[in-house]
Amino acid sequence: MRHWFAATTCFALVGFGLFTPTDAGEKGDKAGPKDNIPPSGFTALFNGKDLTNWQGMVTMKARKGMSKEEYAEAVKKANEKLKYWSVQDGILIYKHEKGGENLQTAKDYGNFELYCDWKIPPMGDSGIYLRGQPQVQIWDSDSNTGNLANDKGVGSGGLWNNPRNTNGQKPLVNADRPVGEWNTFYIVMKGDKVNITLNGKKIIEDAPLLNYFEKDKETKKPLPVPERGPIELQQHGNILWFKNIYVKELD
Repeated sequence: MRHWFAATTCFALVGFGLFTPTDAGEKGDKAGPKDNIPPSGFTALFNGKDLTNWQGMVTMKARKGMSKEEYAEAVKKANEKLKYWSVQDGILIYKHEKGGENLQTAKDYGNFELYCDWKIPPMGDSGIYLRGQPQVQIWDSDSNTGNLANDKGVGSGGLWNNPRNTNGQKPLVNADRPVGEWNTFYIVMKGDKVNITLNGKKIIEDAPLLNYFEKDKETKKPLPVPERGPIELQQHGNILWFKNIYVKELD
């Protein structure tokens, strides 16, 4: 699979979907003086001002075999669907409207450490893709009903698209803070293994992230995850809030 890299600062998508202060947060959230400033050794993926370093989603499956020019055109089309992502008062916000799209880093990452603060509303649902693979789950599992009722109350952070009942598909503990409060992920990905801490509690330990898009033609089992791919913020039909998104690349 080819991996083409977009310049990390070529997409400053400012001015899309400007919101009112009420939209910025149910509690009038504003970034604090220490928010969006990376710790030593880390790079801020979100600068607190605009969507520099980000682009619209082009899936790993769609990218396979694309030329550099074809990939650039696909990114251009994907960026047209980003008007519902905005930055207000230092907070990255997704406001749901029909036709929205996930937000994806313009650069690919291999092994890395990642910090991300997130907040969801009641019944909220989101996730973080690693190397373009879905996903580290974010959701209000306490309100979960219907076909997924067995997952009620399990909490966020599981590798949701791994097969059921496999290591890491569900978090070890529910470490979510009450809905409407900020949560902090610390995610480490090395090789195909993922470790996740949520709000200071270890919830995923040395779990393999499986390839969602490609499977062996004979066995139907997932192929190994790509060596590199984008980090992605998933929109899932509700308002979302993010800040303090930092990455450190590892050997």
